[in-house]
This record gives sequence, C-alpha cells and structure tokens, in this order.
Amino acid sequence: MMISRSSPDDLHVTPGYHHVTVVSAGRTAYLAGQCPLDADGVLVGPGDFDAQVDRVAANVMIALGSVGAGPGHVVRTVIYVVSADRDVLAGVWRRFLESPLAPAFTTASTLLGVAQLGFPGQLVELDVTAALPA
Repeated sequence: MMISRSSPDDLHVTPGYHHVTVVSAGRTAYLAGQCPLDADGVLVGPGDFDAQVDRVAANVMIALGSVGAGPGHVVRTVIYVVSADRDVLAGVWRRFLESPLAPAFTTASTLLGVAQLGFPGQLVELDVTAALPA
C-alpha cells in the first residue's frame, strides 16, 4: 500500500495539511465520528475544548490501533467544533497537532465550526478515514 500526499502549486499554501491524498488499492477503515466520551460513555471535559480534543485523540488512537493502523495511515480527517470563533477553531487545530494523533493531520483535512453536536456538552468530534496496512 502506498499513500501519497500533495498540494498543487496553483492552490493556496496550507497550515500543515495537503490538498490531495492518493491511496493505492487496498483496505480502508472508516471510523465513526469520535466523541469526547470515556469508556463508560461519560462526556469528558464539559466546557473544556482542550480536554475534549485530548479525549477524542485518545479515542481515535484506540480505534486505529484496533485495526492495526496508526496516525500515519490516516488519509482524511474532518474536525467538527461547536464554535463560530476562528480563534477557538485554530486552538482546536493546534491542540490536535500537539497530540499523539498529529501525523494524521498532514493529510486531506477539513475544520468546521458547527452549531451543535450529538451529545449534550460535546464541543469536538473527529471523523477519520484510514488506509490499512497490508
């Protein structure tokens, strides 16, 4: 399996991610949107973006590990943040880049501010697609 990432010269410079990710034929894993819930289903860090990002990143690492993958196998991410404040969105992005999941964000990535997520008090969710190793 091969994963290549690129950014065409005629597109804007990105803050660390690539515009295009190409994966040779192989198996893929599509993770359910990972939420800031602990193993008992309890929301972690009510009102705390950093605590929720940390829990989401940990949950994604567990999910990827369960199929023999890691952050370097991620080919697409979508980050949902309950905020319209660009500083909050940028802070969530930076926090993910400081996490063990950071290599996942060198790939095709989208960051969205949204009005609401599924669980009361939930501020962050992460949608991940990975190309599985052979």
